[in-house]
Amino acid sequence: MCKPTVKIVLVAVVMIVKNYECKDFVLSASDQSLIEMMKHYLHTSRRLECPNQGKTSNSGVTYVRWGKKTCPHGSEIVYTGQVGGNDHQSKGGGVNYLCLPNDPENGQHQSYSNDQVYGAEYEPGYSIKPSGWSESMHNQEVPCAVCYQKLRSTVMMIPGRKTCYKGWNAEYNGFLMSDHVTYNKKDFACVDNNAEPLDNKNGNQNGALFYPLRTKCGSLRCPPYTNESDVLCVVCTK
Repeated sequence: MCKPTVKIVLVAVVMIVKNYECKDFVLSASDQSLIEMMKHYLHTSRRLECPNQGKTSNSGVTYVRWGKKTCPHGSEIVYTGQVGGNDHQSKGGGVNYLCLPNDPENGQHQSYSNDQVYGAEYEPGYSIKPSGWSESMHNQEVPCAVCYQKLRSTVMMIPGRKTCYKGWNAEYNGFLMSDHVTYNKKDFACVDNNAEPLDNKNGNQNGALFYPLRTKCGSLRCPPYTNESDVLCVVCTK
């Protein structure tokens, strides 16, 4: 839209000159210089208003897709990995889950005792599992993927919903999970609805654990919530 504007202004300048009362008017060197200056001014003054179509924007957001090795369609994968975190029985240290890359650059061995980075396992069983999940997920290690969504400026996880609000784009949806209420605290994480195991091993080595959560009415108003039900979640970008 910028170039046509410049052309219209220049045409107007030329028409004014041509319609000058003296039909035999001849432009002097200073007149020609003035026109060239005006061309240069219009060109440079409009440049900032015109987006550079040749450059790709570097704007975007990243998020972790818990429970999957791949990113949703339309997102780029930054890296894939294994979920880790502090042991479920540890009293101190970090409480957040980590997406640990599958190609780590390991530090030197140390003799001090402060282990805080363990693997993570799913803990759904016969009596405690999200709707639709198989018991075979029990004690399986948890994968993750860090995803990059171009041309987005913000990302958020909405607990209690499986769809985004108007104007937002759903990256993935799933179940809200954390550690068991009897263990030490962990973050809430939105684990993909179609979660998968990291591999075929099943060692029951614990570490950071993922348990499904359910609602409890009382201080939580029901309705609109329902008592003792799965807590859904969705990750949205805009």
